[in-house]
Amino acid sequence: MQRWQPKLGLIQETLLLTLHARALDAGQPSPILGDTLSADLAGTIDYDFGKLKVKPNLVLTTALRAKKLDEVVRAYTAAHPGCVVLDLGCGLDTRMFRCAPPPGVDWYDIDFPEVVHLRAACLPGRSHLVGADLTSSDWLTAIPGDRPAMIVAEGLLPFMPGDSFQAMTRALAAHFPSGELALNGYTRFAAWAMKYHPTIKALGIKAAQGFDDPHEPESWGAGLKLVEEQILTRAPEVARFPQPLRALTRLTARSTALSRQGARILRYRF
Repeated sequence: MQRWQPKLGLIQETLLLTLHARALDAGQPSPILGDTLSADLAGTIDYDFGKLKVKPNLVLTTALRAKKLDEVVRAYTAAHPGCVVLDLGCGLDTRMFRCAPPPGVDWYDIDFPEVVHLRAACLPGRSHLVGADLTSSDWLTAIPGDRPAMIVAEGLLPFMPGDSFQAMTRALAAHFPSGELALNGYTRFAAWAMKYHPTIKALGIKAAQGFDDPHEPESWGAGLKLVEEQILTRAPEVARFPQPLRALTRLTARSTALSRQGARILRYRF
């Protein structure tokens, strides 16, 4: 088996954290996401995943948010079989394989050039790969703008500086005739707290931004309209969490304010 040695910057290296979390979930007796391809892929990466010190709650949260975003993508591509899908900051995510979109869907995996290079080597697929700095909109010239779009931004918001996420959203909404944006929404506190996660802190990354009110992106000038807020502490999959995490999650679910500090999926239409 060929083993790949990733040569990544600090921000890019966080893709190994989420890959490892999905792989750990796949190895559980009752997985939430069950992404065995991620487990196989992690086995080909020459990297000390043990130093990431991934805890069970992060494994469960990562798997659950990925599952819920997959459900959004599947629903959209089923309703718009000729659409474009953009997976922003895709890393080594296997979402296209999990979602298995209809043949008429054009899927674009977009990330830094070095990430796209690694992805092309160790995770070949039928998606279009675009190496780009998402703080610039130049890369949009490579994306067809004459069809509806499903845009996914998982784990991306806190790592884009200043108002670059908002600017990117405006550029995307202007590029397509219609579409949806789905993301896991970080509150301001959650984005701030990310800086103190052991792995993020070890990498020297300073998480940037979040927002509390799920309606706030409607004020970004991108024509967004909130369609759905899924608070994941209330997801049925919580019943499969191990104790005592299951009990703690259900207790947290009683408070919307507390639940929003954890994982939530936000879906907007434009």
